[in-house]
Amino acid sequence: MHTVFVYGTLKRGYPNAHIGMPRATYVGEYRTVEQYPLVIGGRWFVPNLLNEPGVGFQVTGEVYKVDDTVLAELDQLEMVHLPNGYRRLEIAVEPIDVSAQPLGDVWTYLRERQDVDGIHDGPMETYPLDSRYVPGSAR
Repeated sequence: MHTVFVYGTLKRGYPNAHIGMPRATYVGEYRTVEQYPLVIGGRWFVPNLLNEPGVGFQVTGEVYKVDDTVLAELDQLEMVHLPNGYRRLEIAVEPIDVSAQPLGDVWTYLRERQDVDGIHDGPMETYPLDSRYVPGSAR
């Protein structure tokens, strides 16, 4: 099993939550220990967590336990196989609820600033579903 932190369209009730997440086990709400810039970017207005630790905010999101199959589906969605796609990296997270279980390092998906085709908004602490977001099925 793998532990994954999601901060954007994979969160419960968001447009991509149907991709693998129904087969994942929800752990809880967490935030990054380090600050990161969470921005809206590109022509599809997608959330991007930039690989710039120490800049921005402690970003809030959800943590899930996933198996190898779900992790592979998430990697496909996040285009880790492409040079300008997201990179799955380990980062430290902490529970928002202090009584919750500490986890330490978990997987998440980060991008390099130069791979985001235009930044529209951010940095922000949390991703509220952006009305401009274009789901994959409409691209």
